[in-house]
Parts: sequence; structure tokens; C-alpha cells
Amino acid sequence: MALARTCKIMFTSGLLGLAVACGVPSAHDGTAALGAAGSPAGAGASASPAGNDLKFGADHRFASGLTISVGSPQSFRPSPSAYPQSPRGAAFDVQLTNDGSTTYKLSGLTVTATAGGTAVKQVVDTTQGFTGITDAGKDVLPGRSVHITLAFAVSREPTQLRLQIRPSATEAVAVTYCGPA
Repeated sequence: MALARTCKIMFTSGLLGLAVACGVPSAHDGTAALGAAGSPAGAGASASPAGNDLKFGADHRFASGLTISVGSPQSFRPSPSAYPQSPRGAAFDVQLTNDGSTTYKLSGLTVTATAGGTAVKQVVDTTQGFTGITDAGKDVLPGRSVHITLAFAVSREPTQLRLQIRPSATEAVAVTYCGPA
């Protein structure tokens, strides 16, 4: 209980610091993160795919040896108990595999999302199993994998969705996945 509360406090503090430093209008828009890292202001703001964006389903391997794969978005209707309320959600299966030689700390993972160039919020819908990044204190040993399911609030109409993933605050590179949702 205390670990979860500590992680929430650290997460909120980090997002507040990021919002002040980067001028982000809302600290929680489009962010599924456990660490204090976030995307630079304006990152992922374009609705059309950039030349280096990956399509959903592709793998990306970071220099650290961490390989990330994001599945295609699955549309769902959030339950009445979901937060925030939204006409529709887009859920993603994210697979992280530690092919490096050192332990990966899941607490550093940051995922931001935009739909049509506008930041969207992560949906927490425990009724349907969308709880965000759990196991904040989990370490992924070399050769091991972890599976995460994330969901974001989107409009009723199909939209171009971009997910930007940064494995840690110290990782200079982020990967962006883009496609219809």
C-alpha cells in the first residue's frame, strides 16, 4: 500500500515539475507514466505520421537492449466507472523485452498519446481490466519480458493516434507509433 502511494506521489510530483518546465497545459493529458520523465513540448503534435514513426505491431530496439512492441489499437466502450469518461477508448498491448545485459526498471517507462494532434488522457477502467502501468516497482531481468495493456480516450470518429514511448528519463531516444484508431 505504501509503495503504491509513494509511486503515485512521485509520479504526480514529476508530472507537475514537467508541466512547469515545459509549459504543458495539463499534467495528466496523454500520459501513462511511472517515472518523472515525459515527452518534450510539442512532441507528437502532428496528426500525420513522420518519416521515423513506426506502425502499430512493429518492434523497436533501444540501444540499452530493451525491445518494445505495440499492438494495433482495439476500440472499446468505457464502462460507467471508467475515468475519464469518454465515448470510446483505444486499448494497446505493449510488450517489453529486456534483451540487454542490465536489469530494466519498469518505473521509468513513459507513454504519451495524441489523437489528431491533441493530447489524450489515459483511461483507467478497472471493470474492463485497463489499470494502466501496474507493478511500478517491478524490475525486468535480462532475458525477461513484461506485458502491459494501456487505454486512451478517443472520439467516436476514427482518428490518427500516436503513442510516444520513452523507456526512462535518461534515454535520449523515444519511439513513436502511429496509425488509425
